[in-house]
Amino acid sequence: MNPLDLKKLYEKQISLTEWFDAVGYGDMDAFRKEDNDKRDRLKLLQNTIGIPFDAPHQFPAEAVSLRTPVFEEFLAEHGEELCALRLIPTDPALPKLRMRGDTVRGVLDWFAEQKIDPAKYKADFVPHAEEYQWSTIFVVNEQGIFGEIIPGTHAQLTQGFHADEGPIAFAYDFHKWRMSREAPAALVHLSDIAGRLRVADPASRAFIAETLNATFAHDYLRGYFETAASDAFGLWFIDWNRMLGNAYKDFTLVFPVSSTEPDAVRGMVGAPGRASGVARVIAGDDTTHDFHEGDILICRMTAPDALPLMQKAGGIVTDLGGILTHAAIVAREMKKPCIVGTKNATQVFRDGDMVEVDATHGIVRKL
Repeated sequence: MNPLDLKKLYEKQISLTEWFDAVGYGDMDAFRKEDNDKRDRLKLLQNTIGIPFDAPHQFPAEAVSLRTPVFEEFLAEHGEELCALRLIPTDPALPKLRMRGDTVRGVLDWFAEQKIDPAKYKADFVPHAEEYQWSTIFVVNEQGIFGEIIPGTHAQLTQGFHADEGPIAFAYDFHKWRMSREAPAALVHLSDIAGRLRVADPASRAFIAETLNATFAHDYLRGYFETAASDAFGLWFIDWNRMLGNAYKDFTLVFPVSSTEPDAVRGMVGAPGRASGVARVIAGDDTTHDFHEGDILICRMTAPDALPLMQKAGGIVTDLGGILTHAAIVAREMKKPCIVGTKNATQVFRDGDMVEVDATHGIVRKL
């Protein structure tokens, strides 16, 4: 199997909002607002319970466009620092634009190329680290805390590709941790994250619940979360999404177990359900494959190019990816059984095989 061209894959990635828009998500305005306002919510959590987050230097986009004295002062002090620039619309119907990894001064060329109406955007300059120690993506619900952790950048988790052995899945039932492989340092980091989300003080819980329409499970703040940790900045919470948390309110984690079944593979459940059909094994970014409604999509990973096939598929199986990648979240929204992280499904199955996707137990078998 040819190695993944990670640079090429990163260039093609889209945000979860763009994924949802492409599949006709029911309430895009509400979802865009939830995403656009996440740092405002995280700031309130920081002020209330000390949650650390990637706090931006924020300006009206007009201040950047006109190079106001206040912005010029910021540029003089921080111009050579690495950043992520997010252009956030004041009208949720407009797209959010973003880029990452250039200096504050360097990103201004990209800003000028976007041709936005500055009166309708605000500009968030978010500090950016060159290297990250750990990244996580997880859900907190009534059953526990479920997700994945990986060394390095969180894009590996949201986009679903990586160059090493992949993410570590974890589950915490508010009493005991379970992990897909032993990783003491990862467990220490996860325990720290979980502890920050436990709000023992009733008055603080009541304030957060009333102010942010938040809910709690066993005193832990519920929702969908992403974090990143670096030597430069320490731990950051970089997303808290209540809508996704509600979508995953019944989610639990099914750990794959070894199987003695011939012609079968196991993986993590990205979206539940069962489906049977003709296997269509897709190599690379081939989206011209002869693919019919109800066929089973089997591929290395589900990049945005694969979305038309995902929409036709009766079930989705990947070698790579994780349980909360953008593609797995979209598969769940489309109610498509999805099994991720099998490592070798594209090698075990042949194009045209009849297969069953059992996304209740995390197994794919030839019929």
